[in-house]
Amino acid sequence: MVTIRQMEIPDLDQVLPIEEANFSTPWTANGFFTFLIREDALFLIAEEDGEILGYCGIILSLDEGEITNVCVREDCRRRGIGQMLMEGLIRETKKAGVRVWHLEVRQSNESAIRLYEKLGFVQDGLRKGYYEAPKEDAVLMSRKED
Repeated sequence: MVTIRQMEIPDLDQVLPIEEANFSTPWTANGFFTFLIREDALFLIAEEDGEILGYCGIILSLDEGEITNVCVREDCRRRGIGQMLMEGLIRETKKAGVRVWHLEVRQSNESAIRLYEKLGFVQDGLRKGYYEAPKEDAVLMSRKED
């Protein structure tokens, strides 16, 4: 059974290899650590039998949140884990008063874009050349609650 919980510093031993396998410019241990100790950040992990399957994070600013990353281990995709993580993130940040969520996603990442749209995000812009290795535009998306 997959559980969603807050990321802790010891989780980085499993998070970092997932990050490195999925991103051309991965975050470092220090990068994650910096956010894990911040009061205005929340990172969640999806865990099953002690194994981390994926994670996501957000930075909060008043009633808005900037989703920093959403990542699911390649061998665990297509199981709804990304959706569970995003729903958990939205649910937890709503408790903190967040009513608007922002994110950017590679234009070629059609499965992620479909997931975000399913969760109520709309495309509201394009950031040219945002991603490196390979160079690619970012689709800007947001979700607003009344």
